[in-house]
Amino acid sequence: MAANMVNNLLEKLHLTSKDHGAPAQEPNEEELKALRQKYENANQEHVFAFYDDLDTDGKSALFEQLSGFDPDRINVLADKALHPPKDSDQAPAINPLPESAAASLLETTDEQKDKWYKEGLGLIAQNKVAVVLMAGGQGTRLGSSDPKGCFDIGLPSHKSLFQVQAERIWKVQQLAKHHASASTAPVVPWYVMTSGPTRAPTEKFFQEHNYFGLDKANVVIFEQGVLPCISNEGKILMESKSKVAVAPDGNGGIYQALVLSEARTDMRKRGIEHVHAYCVDNCLVKVADPVFIGFSATKGADIGTKVVRKRAANEPVGLIVEKNGKPDVVEYSEIDQEMAEAKDTGDRLKFRAANIVNHYYSFGFLEAIEEWGHKLPHHVAKKKIPFMDTQTGETVKPEKPNGIKLEQFVFDVFPFVPMEKFACLEVDRKEEFSPLKNARGSAEDNPDTSKADIMDQGTRWLQAAGATVVSEGTANGVEVSPLISYGGEGLCYLKGREIKAPAVIEKSPQE
Repeated sequence: MAANMVNNLLEKLHLTSKDHGAPAQEPNEEELKALRQKYENANQEHVFAFYDDLDTDGKSALFEQLSGFDPDRINVLADKALHPPKDSDQAPAINPLPESAAASLLETTDEQKDKWYKEGLGLIAQNKVAVVLMAGGQGTRLGSSDPKGCFDIGLPSHKSLFQVQAERIWKVQQLAKHHASASTAPVVPWYVMTSGPTRAPTEKFFQEHNYFGLDKANVVIFEQGVLPCISNEGKILMESKSKVAVAPDGNGGIYQALVLSEARTDMRKRGIEHVHAYCVDNCLVKVADPVFIGFSATKGADIGTKVVRKRAANEPVGLIVEKNGKPDVVEYSEIDQEMAEAKDTGDRLKFRAANIVNHYYSFGFLEAIEEWGHKLPHHVAKKKIPFMDTQTGETVKPEKPNGIKLEQFVFDVFPFVPMEKFACLEVDRKEEFSPLKNARGSAEDNPDTSKADIMDQGTRWLQAAGATVVSEGTANGVEVSPLISYGGEGLCYLKGREIKAPAVIEKSPQE
C-alpha cells in the first residue's frame, strides 16, 4: 500500500516514466469505490459531483489526481490553517545567533576566506558538491508568463538568469580542476526544481540552449508538489468538473520533491556530501560557492545559510535569529520597533542578519527527510481562487478572498537542527544579492537594478585587476562573463588596459 501511495505521489508530480501517450483508461469499479469512500469519510465527497458526466479522459484524470492526495491529511492541514492555535501568552525569546554559529565575510581575514575557498574547491574537485535551484516561479510580476529563469535582465550579452548561473557552474568546475591539478573537470550536478506551470517551458528552454554548455546528464529537472486549494469552509475547491484547484506547495516543498523525484537518490549514487540550494531570481548568486561550502563543511554544519546585513532598522526583511534557543527565521512583523532599532557594542544593528534564501545542507541531513519532513508547518495565503460550483457546475470568479492556498517555507526546517549544527555566513550584499522581484519602473529589485548590479560588479573586478574603465555617455559598467571569471579572479591580463563602458568581457565555454 505504501508503494502505491508513493507511486500516486510520483504520478501527481509527473516524475515517473509512465507513458503519457497511452490512451486513458477508467479506473475499475473496485478502485473507484475505494477512492470515493475515502473522500466521503473525510466529508470531501463533492469532488466526485460530476464524475459520472465525464468522458473517459476526464474520469481518468480526476481519479489519478485524487489518488495523489490524502483527504484526511488535507483536512488536518485545513483545520490548522483555518483555526490556528492561539499564540502563547509568553513571548518567544529572540536573540541574535551566538558567535559560535556565525561568521562574516565583511570582517573575516583574507587568510580565513582563502582557507574556506580552498576547502570548498577541494570538495568540488572530489565530486562531492551538488546544487539545487529553486526555479518554480513565473515572471508574472515582470510582465512575462515564462519561468523567471528565462528572463533577460538587459545585459549586453542578453543572457538569461539560467545561462548566467549555468556558466558559473561551468567556471567553478574549471577552478576546482586547476586547484586539484586534475586532468578532467569535476562535476557539480545541477538539480532544477520547477513547478507545474514552469516545468515544460524550463525543459524546452534548456534544450533549445543546449544546456548552456553543461552536460545534459548532469542537469536534472524535477517538479515540486502541489496541494489542493481550500475554501474558507474547509472544502477542497474544484477548478473544473475533472480537476481539483491546486497550488504549488511553496519553496519548502523542496524536501518532499527531492525524495519523490528521486533527485536525492541520484545524489546518493554520485557520492554527494554537500548541497547548495538557492533561488533563481538572484542574479549575483555564487552557485556552488566554494567559500560557503568550505565554511559550512569546516564547521560540520547540517544546515548553513547566507545572510546580508540589514540596510536599515525598518527594512522589511526576514531575519535569521536564535528563537527559544534554536536557529529560526522571524518576519519583520514579529519584532517590535525597539528590537529593530537595538544596537550592539559595535554600533551595528543587533538584529541585522537578513535572510536571502541561500542555503547549505549536509547530504546526511537530507537523508533524514522522512524523519522530519512531515513536521514542517504549513502557512496560509488567503486568495481569490476561481472555482467550479459543485452544485451548479458553473465557474465562479470571486471578488474577495474565498479560500486559502497552503505552502511551506524552505527555512521552516531551521529549528530542527541544534545550534551547534547550524552555520550562518554574512556576505557582502553588493557582491552576492540582487533579487529580481518587480517589473521595470518599480522602485527596487527590478531588471534594471539587477543589470546595474552585475555591471557595477564587473567594473569593480576590472579596476581591482588594474584596468581603467571609462564610461561613454550615461551608460556605464562592464559585464564580465562567468566563463571568464567566477568571483573576480583571472583578470590580471587586463592590467593597464582601458575598457570603454558599457562593455562585455566574454569567451566561449571551452578551454
